[in-house]
Amino acid sequence: MAARILIVDDDIAFQGMLREAIEEKGFETDCAGSAEEGIERAGEGSYDVVLLDVRLPGMSGIEAIPGFREISPESEIIVMTAYAEKDPALEAIRRGAYDYFTKPFSLSEMEIVLRRAMEKQRLQRQVRSLRRTMGDSGPMARLIGRSEPMLRVKELIERVAPLETGVLIIGETGTGKELVTDTIHALSSRADKPLIKLNCAAIPENLLESELFGHEKGAFTGATSMKRGKFELASGGSILLDEIGDMPLHLQPKLLRTVEQKQVERVGGDKSISCDVRIIAATNIDLAQRVREKAFREDLYYRLNVALISLPPLRERKDDLPILSEAFVERLNTKLGTRIKGVSPAALKAMHAFDWPGNVRQLANVLERAVIFCRGEVIEPEDIDFGVSGTPQPHSPGPAPAGGGLPQVPLRQAVNEYEKTLILTALRQSDGIQTEAARLLGISPKNLWNKIQKHAIDPNELPA
Repeated sequence: MAARILIVDDDIAFQGMLREAIEEKGFETDCAGSAEEGIERAGEGSYDVVLLDVRLPGMSGIEAIPGFREISPESEIIVMTAYAEKDPALEAIRRGAYDYFTKPFSLSEMEIVLRRAMEKQRLQRQVRSLRRTMGDSGPMARLIGRSEPMLRVKELIERVAPLETGVLIIGETGTGKELVTDTIHALSSRADKPLIKLNCAAIPENLLESELFGHEKGAFTGATSMKRGKFELASGGSILLDEIGDMPLHLQPKLLRTVEQKQVERVGGDKSISCDVRIIAATNIDLAQRVREKAFREDLYYRLNVALISLPPLRERKDDLPILSEAFVERLNTKLGTRIKGVSPAALKAMHAFDWPGNVRQLANVLERAVIFCRGEVIEPEDIDFGVSGTPQPHSPGPAPAGGGLPQVPLRQAVNEYEKTLILTALRQSDGIQTEAARLLGISPKNLWNKIQKHAIDPNELPA
């Protein structure tokens, strides 16, 4: 694509002459008659170079440089002055300008400086790309963020990962608990061994024991063959017990024995099987409160809570929004084949004002929608649909007849249809995560799972 140049000069005749000469060299141009208008244009579009006159009505070119640097940090600024004085030019360089010209100047000289500015930008892009490529080669690279909360998380991960101790990760839904688990495992001595993941809230209570510990043939109706549990499959590696706070109380003693003795017994068996597994537990609820409520064993809590990593919600690390947005847009361009250049300052401002109840997962989804429906090269506020209403607002299963009469369907059918609509709405809003959908509906994950079976809903294939 041709380089884009913004000419900021109040002399309309000179502006037109310079525009024509620059476009003949293969560049694209836009013009502004004041510094204020130029800064506004720079906020609306992406420019490689800003040609900025010093003497302008209102704000001077020198005074405008910080504004251009803030609104469009990657643009190179070249200052133009009609006065053969060094002081304004040097002040422009000190404020961040790339170069300066004194009017009148040679157009051939202007072309050389413009192309040098282009080359500088090309090299800077190569350096940024190289840094990203080098960073992508390390396990920590996917944990994006430079805010103080995230730097503390990264430091904890680096300290804990090489150890053999168990880890408890706490954080709201969407903060990246599974990603932290992947990083810990990748940085550990068990990196070449399995990492097995199990969501304790997503599996019916009567099946969870078999999933964790396995079962022998004939242990219960339907157990037609022996099955190894997740602990056996993870032996030598690590296991993630996600949503550990939802583990049924009656299974917790058996888990405690596994944690302490590194042994399991399959359901229906009487033989202890050794399994060397590092346990990583994760939850979005207050486990200490669950202990006080007698819903979680205190001894198991202390066995799991050896190394604690608390993940900050996105609303507490909004300084990371620009770098997170840049990374997500790059990934989405690769995934979708789009060519979005980034997020505008105005859009970032709107994002900064939002509280992000769904955290980083919600940010990724919002940006994916924005990339798909973006009408320009840069995501603007009107391209962003936060898509959150706090609680599901489903459509009614059918209009009531005029006059306030009863629906023309049996009561049980109307209730079932409305219940199914509620469940589908909650699942769509939570991106198919059943524990989050259950929270939105105010029911237990087990109750939700039973209703999903009742209505024959496939959480992986939700209707639009």
